[in-house]
Amino acid sequence: MQKTYKLTAERKKALQEELNYLKTVKGKEVAEQIKEARSFGDLSENSEYDEAKNEQGRMFSRMVELEEILSHAQVITPNDASGVVAAGCRVTVIDLDTEAREEYTVVGSQEANPLESRISDESPFGCALLGKHEGDEVQVNVPAGALRYKIIGIHVGIHV
Repeated sequence: MQKTYKLTAERKKALQEELNYLKTVKGKEVAEQIKEARSFGDLSENSEYDEAKNEQGRMFSRMVELEEILSHAQVITPNDASGVVAAGCRVTVIDLDTEAREEYTVVGSQEANPLESRISDESPFGCALLGKHEGDEVQVNVPAGALRYKIIGIHVGIHV
């Protein structure tokens, strides 16, 4: 079964733009680097040629990865009226042990970035939040023990 990649519309657009850039601008740049490196002579001892070919390989690999993601992308569109945590929501929680207030955006795994408080819907914390309502308490088991949170706000839409 094919994996589905949950993306915001903004992230999908950014990946499409990156793929277009690789196919057009970057592809021409790498082809020119290879052409120039070939002009230096013996390819067996030509580090410029080797590096250009390696760059071409990395570029083609990234293009295949982007095409895979985009061909199986599902755009996240949270429902305003649902009132439950879903991918695409911003969730405000209170840590029940420290009383610290935190806000997270639940996103697909392709967009997760804990440093920006963007958590994957496939992570333990993301999974614990999914389907919950404002006022619900969730528990997340981590190696250090259990973390307990109370959901105090659910906001539809990604806040970048």
